[in-house]
Amino acid sequence: MASTDHVDLNALLTFAAVAEAGGFTAAADRLGVAKGKVSLEVSRLETQLGISLFSRTTRRVALTDAGQTLYAECVPQLRSVEDALTQLGSGSAELGGTLRIGCTVDHAVQSLARVVAAFTALHPRVQVDLRTSDRVIDLVEEGLDVTFRLGWLRDSSMRAIKLADFAQRVIASPDYLRRRGVPKDPAELAGHDWVALSLLRSPLTWAFTSPAGETRTVRMRAQLRADSSAALRAMVEAGAGLSTLDEFSTEQPLLSGRLVQVLHDWSLPRGGLYAVYPPGRHLPARVRSFIDFYRASLRSDPPGT
Repeated sequence: MASTDHVDLNALLTFAAVAEAGGFTAAADRLGVAKGKVSLEVSRLETQLGISLFSRTTRRVALTDAGQTLYAECVPQLRSVEDALTQLGSGSAELGGTLRIGCTVDHAVQSLARVVAAFTALHPRVQVDLRTSDRVIDLVEEGLDVTFRLGWLRDSSMRAIKLADFAQRVIASPDYLRRRGVPKDPAELAGHDWVALSLLRSPLTWAFTSPAGETRTVRMRAQLRADSSAALRAMVEAGAGLSTLDEFSTEQPLLSGRLVQVLHDWSLPRGGLYAVYPPGRHLPARVRSFIDFYRASLRSDPPGT
């Protein structure tokens, strides 16, 4: 029979390290111990709890449903203890520990990376692991403390804080507009080449609103699709067609003249920038501080200014 009496906290920390590192070897490197010790502690914990915490294949190690539950419920409390011990050990309330952040490649380059650099300059005891991906990732499985997402959030068990709104712009290269003409009305877009962002739910259908409040829905045709805003922007800059992109992604190309905004008088639905973090009772001080720091930086230097 499984027993939860006297569960070794070191075993739970080892379990958390494997979950966050994605494997036993990587966890051993992070903890500075032998791989065999990591495997043994996890196996003993699984035996004691009577459940399988990881599914193991030759290629990867992933949390089982039970492992995800244990991670979501226990690890935040472990981090709380670690935070308290770190503060006691330093004799102050100085932030410390590792902050694991996720975002898209383009958003890291356009905005987040410089904020991370400024934050760590203020808090030298904080180590940041910034992981970029253009796919929507599982925070628990990847061991992330927080991820930043742009757009419209889908239903999720994750918690989220809206940091800012952003406008979307219809853009094209000067060369494309010379060749094909500048659209004056949203309806004209249906006859233009379009580059679609396949990550969106409806990448070809867009609703435009005029200054008078008139709404016009247009269905585009796209020969080209991309699954990242960086790749999409590169194709648009190369003259492949028109598309929509957020303020963060278009600020510098518009200033340099590589892109041109069209249909200025018509607006698209505004998107949001969200800090998304796993469910749980405890949000470490370093995570809360970074979210607040990023929100303040957006207010002092918003995109498009």
